[in-house]
Amino acid sequence: MDPWSQPPAQPARGWLAAALALVLAAPAAGQSLRPSSASLARQNAQAKAHDFTFLRNAGHLRYFVDRGWLVPVVPNRDFRLKGASFPYARPEVRLFVVRLARQYRAACGERLVVTSLTRPRSHQPRHASAQSVHPTGMALDLRRSRKRACRRWLEKTLLYLEGRRVLEASYERWPPHYHVAVFPKPYARYVRSLASARRAAGRSHLVARGESLWQIARRYDTSIRLLKETNGLRGDVIRPGQVLRIPPGGG
Repeated sequence: MDPWSQPPAQPARGWLAAALALVLAAPAAGQSLRPSSASLARQNAQAKAHDFTFLRNAGHLRYFVDRGWLVPVVPNRDFRLKGASFPYARPEVRLFVVRLARQYRAACGERLVVTSLTRPRSHQPRHASAQSVHPTGMALDLRRSRKRACRRWLEKTLLYLEGRRVLEASYERWPPHYHVAVFPKPYARYVRSLASARRAAGRSHLVARGESLWQIARRYDTSIRLLKETNGLRGDVIRPGQVLRIPPGGG
């Protein structure tokens, strides 16, 4: 089928393709943000499982935008765009950017900077891998902050989400940035599961042994700052058996 008339997202081609995509999405042992051929393979497996088209040029991209298969990514108070030639992405990628940027700004006090989103093959840099999924609209690049605390928060969060098998992330050194390939369907399911967890918890959480404020904030899609304010905590120390109230308005 001609890709210009092909919808960007179709069900995976049977249970075998879905199973293969799930296996390839599993993070390797000794998980890190180091670029690897295995990571590229997992990204491509997800693109194929989603039946995504690799866009050829700007006209091809515009065709997808006009049909709503790619959506505008509009900056807000939590993030800005810098150098992104085509400010469009898959709807789930836009959702990821908005959610991550809100949490990032709450955690370290600065706006997230998105440097690249969808790039058709005609606009890929010369050094780009032939396996890059930027032409599918499921990838983005994030600027590396000068603040160590911001870098640590972002890297920890990306590794956490990679461990949940909803994305693949790597740190690229030239120029310094984080490359992220979001897996749309798994990520959408993950976001829905967070909403379900908040409803089931009745807006409170019983602290388990070994849990940290960071882990609880991630589970309920809120920030450490709001958790501490809601519960009158002055430090980061919590105890097993302690009941924490979950801040309203997460999501």
